[in-house]
Amino acid sequence: MAKVNTGAALLSLCLLLACSAGGTTAADVDVEATVRTEVENAIKSNPGVGAALIRLVFHDCWVNGCDGSVLLDQTPSGSNTEKKAINNIGLDGFSLVDTIKSKLGNSVSCADIVVFAGRDAARYLSGGKIAYSVPSGRKDGIVSSAAAADAILPQSTFEFQQLKDNFAKKNFTQEELVILSGAHSIGVSHLSSFQDRLNDTTATPINDSYKQALVADIEAQKNSQNTQDPTEKNNIRDMSLKFQNDSGYDTTGVNTAAKGALDNSYYHANLQNRVLFKSDWVMRTDIKAGGDMAEYMNNATKWNNDFAATMVKLSKLPAEGSTHYEIRKNCRVTNQNQGF
Repeated sequence: MAKVNTGAALLSLCLLLACSAGGTTAADVDVEATVRTEVENAIKSNPGVGAALIRLVFHDCWVNGCDGSVLLDQTPSGSNTEKKAINNIGLDGFSLVDTIKSKLGNSVSCADIVVFAGRDAARYLSGGKIAYSVPSGRKDGIVSSAAAADAILPQSTFEFQQLKDNFAKKNFTQEELVILSGAHSIGVSHLSSFQDRLNDTTATPINDSYKQALVADIEAQKNSQNTQDPTEKNNIRDMSLKFQNDSGYDTTGVNTAAKGALDNSYYHANLQNRVLFKSDWVMRTDIKAGGDMAEYMNNATKWNNDFAATMVKLSKLPAEGSTHYEIRKNCRVTNQNQGF
């Protein structure tokens, strides 16, 4: 009777169990292709999710680095996570991240998925004009705090110097502030995030025709969305022709047919003072920032390239703030909190 190599048999069994218990591994699937396919399918079904994915990269990486902390519902410290921060109102894309995670298994971190999904959304929404590569290998943190997110993320009511200081803390330049703000060419925002622009006591200069059209549309959206805090499209380019005409919007140089496209149209709107946020408008008050906006308005290719480079830099912000890192089995809870 032949002897059995016990060690080899145990090793084979362990490898088999690792594959079956852990689901798919990075070696079993093409990670990049899987993320790309899921993102593209999701955007085709729900165009708004693309903007949400790009926003998710910033809101994750700006707080404790790129560690997937923005995805957490539960940590060992409790459930008051970044998702509950005031500055994170309207964050979305979580279900898609869950779907991608289920297909990739436990060998790919949730932090990597956030960065990859945001990159692929940018490529898709720009028609392939914004394309860049980012490394993998991030791990997931176990710390997520609403208070920390509200303290660290820049606010829509910030003055220009506050914005500059906020970006400088992450070693991002004033120009990179202007570049990343261009992502406001897509997505929507809650009324509570730009209400200050409409109140007489807190208003910063805003084109009056745009303001009146916006106020009227907000009332309509309150009814259709059944909420006192409705969302409005960030970019006047994406509004109806009637809204644009009522606002006196100059469409020169803007592809108005490209609804929802990630492009340089934000700078056209901002330099016409037809943007929602005070934090967008205040960049017009600085000579250098205003000059950068004018350059990007007139040179779409330069903005595409610079936005790609800045997203790479953002996606490389190192994780910090946790004493332990892991690859989560479930992006919504730490491994310690599995089953809660």
